[in-house]
Amino acid sequence: MQSVNPYTESVRAEYDEHDDEAVEAALSRAIDAFGEWRERSLTDRRELLADAGEVLRDRDEEFAELMTEEMGKPISQARSEVEKCAWVCDYYAEHAAEHLQEKTVNGPKDAETYVRYDPLGPILAVMPWNFPLWQVFRFAAPHLTSGNVGLLKHASNVPGCAKVIEEVFSEAGYPEGVFQSLLVDSDQVEDVVADERVRAVTLTGSGPAGRAVAEQAGRNLKKSVLELGGSDPFVVLDDAPIDEAAETGARARTINSGQSCIAAKRFIVHDDVYDEFVEKFVAEMEALQVGDPKDDDTDVGPQAREDLLSDLQEQVEETVEMGATVETGGEPLDREGYFYPPTVLTDVPRDSPGAREELFGPAASVFRVESEEAAVELANDSQYGLGGSVWTTDLERGKEVAGRIDSGAVFVNELTKSDPRLPFGGVKESGYGRELGKEGIREFVNRKTVFVQHGVGDE
Repeated sequence: MQSVNPYTESVRAEYDEHDDEAVEAALSRAIDAFGEWRERSLTDRRELLADAGEVLRDRDEEFAELMTEEMGKPISQARSEVEKCAWVCDYYAEHAAEHLQEKTVNGPKDAETYVRYDPLGPILAVMPWNFPLWQVFRFAAPHLTSGNVGLLKHASNVPGCAKVIEEVFSEAGYPEGVFQSLLVDSDQVEDVVADERVRAVTLTGSGPAGRAVAEQAGRNLKKSVLELGGSDPFVVLDDAPIDEAAETGARARTINSGQSCIAAKRFIVHDDVYDEFVEKFVAEMEALQVGDPKDDDTDVGPQAREDLLSDLQEQVEETVEMGATVETGGEPLDREGYFYPPTVLTDVPRDSPGAREELFGPAASVFRVESEEAAVELANDSQYGLGGSVWTTDLERGKEVAGRIDSGAVFVNELTKSDPRLPFGGVKESGYGRELGKEGIREFVNRKTVFVQHGVGDE
């Protein structure tokens, strides 16, 4: 399994893949570890998670550089990602006991009735390359702490990240087998999902991958959680603060070099402010610095793989051929590395890739609408429903519009982002289930009802 630096286009390292024998051994370790791990006190598990957060902080620069070398993330954003991983460890170390506390339910007066939250067992996590540490830690922090054990199948272009995540938990003192990385290809995933020792599966990735995993999980009667990306609307109403919307919009579209499921992708702008917004938005996009991802001043690095760059260009070309106008960008950069410039498309046809598909790179589609109602209608005219953003100076209006947008999250006067304190997930073809917050830690537990009848056998 090769790790290719997308900035230099050179192989930075090679890793031995796990064969079927190695996978079998890992599954055996996982089920053995679960038997003991589930009996560890929640206090112990929380303390170990806090220690994992400290390991992340102690090795933050090492991990940030690794992410930048494996998938091209600008180094400043890579450092922030490591810190966010430490934050999610801190959050569940502090709040897991509260989220997993037994819940008393009013029942018959002569009985004690409550719900407890028990772990399920080994959980398989199939994770993507775009946030190679954060996506894993937002899975592992809650679900290991609730008493499950984790098996990670990471994206094949970030094997180095997969290995160091395993090291974090080992260095923090987790028992062997509680968290393991499997360096396997996608063909082996089906067998792992089907294995009776694996009790549930979570996937963050593409729609086709999600459908395949969900089908396998359903066939084997196993719980699944899916986060399948999005094409988030960024709605600019007629009373929006245009300077702030344009500046934040450029960041929202190009974070992680545009390779984010919750990046703003469809900019839906009221006619009254359309020209002003487009002028300022294009200027903000053109002001972003594209270059060496290890340079602290770089805003946009390379795309993670050559095929991803090609896919994005095909989508942009087809959108333009169907009638869209290129305001800036629109062609891969003629230089070493998989670079695509910040791109703005206007006059985007509603049936073009720029409107109907997810553009996974720094290319924004801008739409003009005549009213608030038309803005909401267009925002919801998508197969996706992950996040969204609404811009207005009237906060009550913003909340009302947010309530009408069909997505898992809507932010008013802010870009869409994940937060350990808040549930995260989508609707429609963006998937189902929730990560993070109280809702996230309860996704992979047995919500067990306990009924204790009083008075039986009393003298």
